[in-house]
Amino acid sequence: MHRKRWITALIALPFLIGLIVKGGAPFTLLIGLAAVISLAEYDRIVFNPGGRTLSGIILLGGMIFGAAMIGAGHFGRTDLILLLLAGHLVFCGLYAVFQFDIDHAILENTAKQIQGLVYIALPLCALVLIRNPAHGETDGMAWLFFLLCIIFAGDVSAYYVGSYLGRNKLCPRVSPGKTVEGAVGGIAGNLLAGSLFKMAFLPDLPWAPCVLFFVLAGAAGQVGDLFESTLKRTSGIKDSGSVLPGHGGVLDRIDALLFAAPVAYLFKVHLL
Repeated sequence: MHRKRWITALIALPFLIGLIVKGGAPFTLLIGLAAVISLAEYDRIVFNPGGRTLSGIILLGGMIFGAAMIGAGHFGRTDLILLLLAGHLVFCGLYAVFQFDIDHAILENTAKQIQGLVYIALPLCALVLIRNPAHGETDGMAWLFFLLCIIFAGDVSAYYVGSYLGRNKLCPRVSPGKTVEGAVGGIAGNLLAGSLFKMAFLPDLPWAPCVLFFVLAGAAGQVGDLFESTLKRTSGIKDSGSVLPGHGGVLDRIDALLFAAPVAYLFKVHLL
C-alpha cells in the first residue's frame, strides 16, 4: 500500500504541476472534476446505504450547482458563487417541502446535501480564485504552489513524526493513528516548507503575517483531515473512494486542502 501510494503520487504529480502552471480553463476543469468526484464520494459517505437516501435528482443537482460555482470562480465572480450557493439552498428547500410527506428524514438528508456544497465546492472555488485572479495579478501560480507545499510538507511531517515519535493520541475516537507529536511535527513541517518557499519565490512578503499564515493553514489542514475522518468514522467507511490507488478517493487527498484553501485566499487577497 505504501508503495502504491508513492507510485500514484509520482504519476499524478507531473499532471497536477502542469495544469497549475497552465492555469486558466484547464486548471478550472481539473478543479471542477475534483469537485464532482468529491461530491459523489461525500454522498457515498454521509448517506447510509441501508436507509432511505436522497433521490438521484437532488444529488445530481448538487453536482451541477457545485460545478457552476467552480465556473463562476474561473471568472472571478464571487457574487455569483454566493448566489449559486443560495440557489442550491432554495433548490434543496423546495425538494424537502414536496418530499416531506413520503420521507420524514428528508430534512436531515437535505441538510447533508447543503453541507456538501459548503464543505467541498466553496473551498475549491477559493483555489480557482487564487490561481486565476480576476484583477490581473500574476502571482496566482506561486501562491497555489505556496499553499500546496505547506500542506504537503505538513502532511508528510505529521505522518513520519507521528509514526516514529508519537505517544499521545490526538483524537483516538476519530483517528486512532494520529498523535499530538505528529500534529506538532506537522506544524513544524508547515513552518519549514513555508519559510523556504517564501525566501525562494515570494521574498517581498512580510515575515510576521507569513508565519501566521503557515501556522493557521497547517492547523486548518489538520482539522480538515480530522473532519473527513469523523464523517467516515460515523458511516463506518475506511476510504472515500478508490480512484487513486494507495490513496483512496479524491476527497481523501484534498480533505486538508479544503480547510486550508479559504485561509490562503484570506491572506492572499486581504492580509498580504
